[in-house]
Amino acid sequence: MLMNLQVRDFAIVEKIDIEFAAGMTVLTGETGAGKSILVDALGLVLGERGSAQLVRDGAKRAEFSAEFDVSALALVNRWLDENALDLDGDCLLRRVISADGRSRAFINGNAVPLSQLKSLGELLLDIHGQHFHQSLARRPIQRDLLDHYGGLLEQRAQTATQYSSWVAVAERLQSLLDAEADRSSRLDLLTFQLQELESLNTSEDESDELNAERTKLNNSGRLAEGVTAALNALMDSETNNANGLIAEANRSISSLAEFDSSLEPLLEVLDSASIQVSEATESLRRYGDDINMDPQRRDWVEERLDALQAIARKHRVAPGELPSLHARLRDEHDELTNSAEQGRELEAQVSALRKAFITSASSLSAKRAKAAKAFAAAVTDAMSGLGMPGGTFEVALSRLDEESARPWGMDDVEFLISANPGQKPQPLAKIASGGELSRMSLAIQVIASDGSEIPTMVFDEVDSGVGGGVAEMVGRRLQEIGENRQVLSVTHLPQVASLADQHFRISKVTDGKSTRTGLQVLGKNERIEELARMLGGVEITQKTLEHAAEMLAGARRKRA
Repeated sequence: MLMNLQVRDFAIVEKIDIEFAAGMTVLTGETGAGKSILVDALGLVLGERGSAQLVRDGAKRAEFSAEFDVSALALVNRWLDENALDLDGDCLLRRVISADGRSRAFINGNAVPLSQLKSLGELLLDIHGQHFHQSLARRPIQRDLLDHYGGLLEQRAQTATQYSSWVAVAERLQSLLDAEADRSSRLDLLTFQLQELESLNTSEDESDELNAERTKLNNSGRLAEGVTAALNALMDSETNNANGLIAEANRSISSLAEFDSSLEPLLEVLDSASIQVSEATESLRRYGDDINMDPQRRDWVEERLDALQAIARKHRVAPGELPSLHARLRDEHDELTNSAEQGRELEAQVSALRKAFITSASSLSAKRAKAAKAFAAAVTDAMSGLGMPGGTFEVALSRLDEESARPWGMDDVEFLISANPGQKPQPLAKIASGGELSRMSLAIQVIASDGSEIPTMVFDEVDSGVGGGVAEMVGRRLQEIGENRQVLSVTHLPQVASLADQHFRISKVTDGKSTRTGLQVLGKNERIEELARMLGGVEITQKTLEHAAEMLAGARRKRA
C-alpha cells in the first residue's frame, strides 16, 4: 500500500509530506485548496506526463516521491526482480520535472525511463477521476471495464497477438495473389536477364582486375623501356653500372681494411648491396619477359570491359555488384516459379491462424458473456445502494461477423441502464440526468475495481452530484472496499468523510504575495469541526457542531 507521499514545488504546493494508513482515507477542504492537485501529484509520480508549467513559480524543479510497502505483493515483487529494481519489500518511486521541461524518473534510486515507471505504477495504484462519467459512454472504455472486471485482459492480449499474426499472413497472401497477374511477364523478363548474367559469368573483382590489366597493356611500351633502362643502370651497361661500381668500392675498402680493421663491417654492407642489386636485376628481367604487348589481348580486355559496363548500366548498378544482382534475380525467379506452392503454404497458414484466432476469440466471448452477467448483477445491486432502487444495468454483447473481427475479439460491448422501474434500458450516452450518470459512474468504478488486484484505489470526487442518504451509501461502499485494500478519496461530502479511518484537511494559505497549499491530519475534535464546515458552510453554529459530532459517532457505531 501507499505509505508516504512527498511533493515539492508543484503548482501551489510548496512542500507537503503525507503519511498514509491502511483502510479508508479522505482528503477534504475548500474548493480550490489543492485536493485534486495531490491526486495529480500521485499520477505524476506514477508515470503520467507532465510539463514545465507544473513547476511552482520561482522554483527550479518540482519533485515527487511515493513510498509503497510491497512486501505482500507477489506480482509487484516479481516485476521489480525481473527488472533488477527490487529492494527488500520496499518500493520508492521518484519523479523530477525541471523548469526547463526535462523530466527524470527513479525506482528505488535507479534512473529509469518514464514508460517503466508507468508500467510499475499501474500495478500499485488505480486513480478514478471525477470526470470519468464523461468517457464512460465510449464503447472502448466499456469494453475495457468489462474485461478488467472479468480478469480477461491477458487473454484479450493473446487474442490480439493471434489476430495480428493472422492479418499479417493474410496480407502476404493477398500480395502474392495481386502479383499473380504479372507473374508470367515478370518470369519471362527474369529468365532473359538471368541468361544474360549467366553468360557474362563475372565476379565481383573482375572489373577492377581488367581495368588494371588494361592500364598495363596500354602502357606496355613504356614499361619495357623503363625496365631496360633500369637493367642498364643496375648491371647491363658496359660502364658505370651499379654492380660494377659496388664491386670497385668493395675492392678499395678491402685494401684499406688491412690498415684499419674498423672498415671491415662496411665490406659486409657492400656485399649485401651487391646481392640486392643482383636480386633486383633478376626480378626486373622476369618482369620484362612477362610484359604482354599482344594487341589481341588488349582488344579482348576492352571488349570485356565494355560488356560489363553495358550490363551494369542496364541494371543501374556498378560492375562489381552484378554477381549480387544475379543472386537477387535468381531468388525472385525461384520465388515466382514456386509461387503456386508458396500460395498453398500461405493459404494453409492463413487458415490455421484464422482458426486459432476464432477459437481464442470465441473463448473470450464466452468468458465475456459470463463476466457480463456477474458485472450487470453487481452494478444493479450497487445502483440500489446508491439511491437508484428498481434501476437495472445490463451489458449488451453483440457478436461480430468474421469480416468485422478486431484485435480485441468478435464482440461489441455496450452498457445499458434503466434508472427507474418500468423504463427500457438505454445506452449510457442517452441518460439525461447528470446525477444519475455520476452515480452510475461511481457504481461501475467501484464494481470494476473488485476485479482488480491493485492494492490502492484513489477516488477523486467521484461522489460529485449526489447527496443526502445516497452520499452515505457511497461512503459505506468506499468503506467496504477499504476493508480489503487501501482507499484514498477526495470528497466534498460529510457523509463520506465521516466514515474514513484517516482524515486530512487541505487548505490554501496566502500572505498576500504568494499562495501555498497546507495539509493537516485531523484528530477527533478537528474532524468534528471539518464535518461541521462541510455541513454548514460559512457560519458554523453549535447545532451544526452537534450534528457533525453525531454523524461521526454514528459512523463509528455502525462500523462497530
